[in-house]
Formats: sequence, structure tokens, C-alpha cells
Amino acid sequence: MTSVFIDAASVMGDQNFQPPTARTSGAGTQGLAELTDIERHERLTRMREGTLGSIHSWELVTAVDGPGTRLTIFLSGCPLQCLYCHNPDTMQMRDGKPVELDEIIAKIRRYRRIFRASGGGITLSGGEVLMQPAFAARILRAAKEMGVHTAIDTSGFLGAAASDEMLADVDLVLLDVKSGIPQTYRKVTGRELAPTIEFGDRLSALGKEIWARFVLVPGLTDDPENLEAVADIMERWSSISRVEVLPFHQMGTDKWDALGLEYTLRDVRPPSAERTDQVRKVFKKRGFTVY
Repeated sequence: MTSVFIDAASVMGDQNFQPPTARTSGAGTQGLAELTDIERHERLTRMREGTLGSIHSWELVTAVDGPGTRLTIFLSGCPLQCLYCHNPDTMQMRDGKPVELDEIIAKIRRYRRIFRASGGGITLSGGEVLMQPAFAARILRAAKEMGVHTAIDTSGFLGAAASDEMLADVDLVLLDVKSGIPQTYRKVTGRELAPTIEFGDRLSALGKEIWARFVLVPGLTDDPENLEAVADIMERWSSISRVEVLPFHQMGTDKWDALGLEYTLRDVRPPSAERTDQVRKVFKKRGFTVY
């Protein structure tokens, strides 16, 4: 099975902005099976230490993934198997490109002026950023030393992998609450809901700002009981500053097909604007600022 990564980086007029090049599946670790035992051990050791990471892509964008203009870095690897994932090509860590920590730090330094002017910063996304906690922690520490605003975009399922020291370098957490009912969460992701709740509780206790996100999928996550359960969970977290209700879309279908994966939501239509507004009102009634 072969997949090709197509990066959507915005260069913002910078001719030196180069995202990771398109790679075939398995090339991310440059074929660990083809390396000698010593080379393989060295590479895995560096990834555990956080001086080398597996990156899918990055892009420079405005008005998404946090305030201002963001350098969003998509790390490879995710423990969830979300039915509606629009980036299924980030699921396997082995499919990413090996990228040196120094390269990421240099890129952050290059865009400091843009971050300052726009009130932006960096966002570590994925995949799941907490699949590579040592690498993420080193990036976040370097960014904070440069005075750059930091955010992570996570499901929270691997929240236990985030140390207190790492979270101290995070200004904002984009936390995905994919369902409020455990059975529905398991159907959507293949995993358990409890770790996300525990991570959100921890973030709230630390006073860490949260933008809570919920994807509205007709026939899957839009049941009124589930909506209220999601709102109940979010009400636990006093540090939420906004809730984003994201309507389901079909923009990832071609990626599922290219990867040869079964996409079970092919016939699901995106929710109407009216339905999306109705769901937003569920959260507004709880006193949240909703987008």
C-alpha cells in the first residue's frame, strides 16, 4: 500500500518556507527495516530523547489552530482511529518524515516577527502530538525561550504523557471532546473517553486555557443525549475560554481512498447551517462562548 503526503503550506511570501516533501508510506523512518541494528537503535533513541521527530507537514495559517498567525506543525502518529478523521495519512508515525529538532527551532525563529505582529505563535498538532512527548516538549521549551505563544491540539487520550514541565510551556490547549457518551466515543475513536476527561480535569486544575472542540457528525455524534453529555463534561473545566462546534465534512474522503482504508461515513451529509446553529445553542445555554 502506497500513500503520498500532499502538504498545504502557505508560504506567506517567504520563498524559503519549505514543508516536508511528499513521501511514500514507510519513508518517514527511511525504512527502519533497511537500517542496521546500530542505526535503528540510534534513530529510536534520538526520537525517545526528543532530538528527532516524525513530521507529516507544517503550514503557516491565520484564524485557525489558535490566535493570530500560527505555524502549525503536524506530527505523525495517533492512537485513535476516528471514523471522520480528515487526515488519516497522519495516523502512522512510521509514515512521517524524520525532522531534526534544530530545523523546527530555526523555522520558529524565522517567523517570530510575524507571530509578534499578529499575536500568533506555534501549534503542535497531528496526528496526536502526545505520541511524541519528548520531541514536543523540546519544541515548546525552545518556543517559550523565544517568547512565542504556544498551543497543542490534542484528543487528550494520551494526556498522562504530558509532564507538568511540558504543560508549563503550553499557553493554550485545543482539546477535542469527540463524544460525551463512552459507548459513542468508543464507536467514533476505537478508544475510551475517560483519559480525555482526566486530562481536561488536570488542565483546568492548572488553570491552563482550553479551547474545547466538538465535531458534529449527523447520525453519529448529534444525538441530543450525547450533546448534553459533551456539555456536561465541558462544564467541569473552568479554564475553557471558548467552545468550537465543527461541522462534519467530506474533505478527507480522497485520502482514505488513496490509503486503501474503508471509509464508513461516505454517505453522511454535512450538517446544515441551521442544525449547526441549533447545536451551538446547546453550549451557549451553558454559558460558553461558542464558535
